[in-house]
Amino acid sequence: MARLLIAGYGFLGEALDQVFSEAGWEVVKLSRSGRGTCVKCDISSCGEVEQLAGEYDLIIHCAASGGGGVESYRNVYLEGCRNLLKRFPTTPLIFTSSTSVYAQTDHSVVTEISPAEPVAATAGVLRQAEKLTLSAGGVVTRLSGLYGPGRCHVLKNLISGTARIDGAGERIMNFIHRDDVARAMLLLGSLSPPPAGEIYNVSSEPVRQYDCYAALAEAFSCPMPGSMDAGVPRKRGNTSKRVSHEKLRGLGWQPRYTEFVDMANACEVV
Repeated sequence: MARLLIAGYGFLGEALDQVFSEAGWEVVKLSRSGRGTCVKCDISSCGEVEQLAGEYDLIIHCAASGGGGVESYRNVYLEGCRNLLKRFPTTPLIFTSSTSVYAQTDHSVVTEISPAEPVAATAGVLRQAEKLTLSAGGVVTRLSGLYGPGRCHVLKNLISGTARIDGAGERIMNFIHRDDVARAMLLLGSLSPPPAGEIYNVSSEPVRQYDCYAALAEAFSCPMPGSMDAGVPRKRGNTSKRVSHEKLRGLGWQPRYTEFVDMANACEVV
């Protein structure tokens, strides 16, 4: 039986656990708290990772920074990857990064070979972790805005009245449902031979910000958000690009959640 180690059991980790278990994998989960059936381990601690027992056929680093800043990103993502690679040097590693590493603002299509030169300091740390992973023969998956059961920031902000449209709403937004991510990870983890040193964008269909809010406002009987200066800084940078997932689709993957009203209904946050 193939064995998976989920390094960071949270929102995405729950979906990975279910999808891989249903596919017949044995799943071991790590979390800082050790809650439930998780093994207690802080992956930013070299000592704790070195104490991990067992061997695995695949490791997925999907730990979250908890909304922290640069130092938190460095500990969780960069040091987390470094520690896992040191402890399991021959085990395939998939690092879940973010499409925030693409700093494009011209609404252009970005692929895995497009320049990834982020402006935001946190995204810069992700790039360091990506390079470390790739140099060790691992795989980098760049995820768009993640949503799923109980979590949809766009809809939550719309309903609460805190959402704002950038200028005329021309900014391009990219999303991905966590279950679509989990299925992508299963596909990558099941390839023989496993991919090495590859990058894959994991994203659904891009949409204009105005169109996204208009569809959700109509579906949930909410007023449209007001507008704000398009130049107001965002935590992950003021980017606008169309993230292509054609490389991953070429392996046989395709997102099941593509329509924004379906997206919101699937989130169950109302």
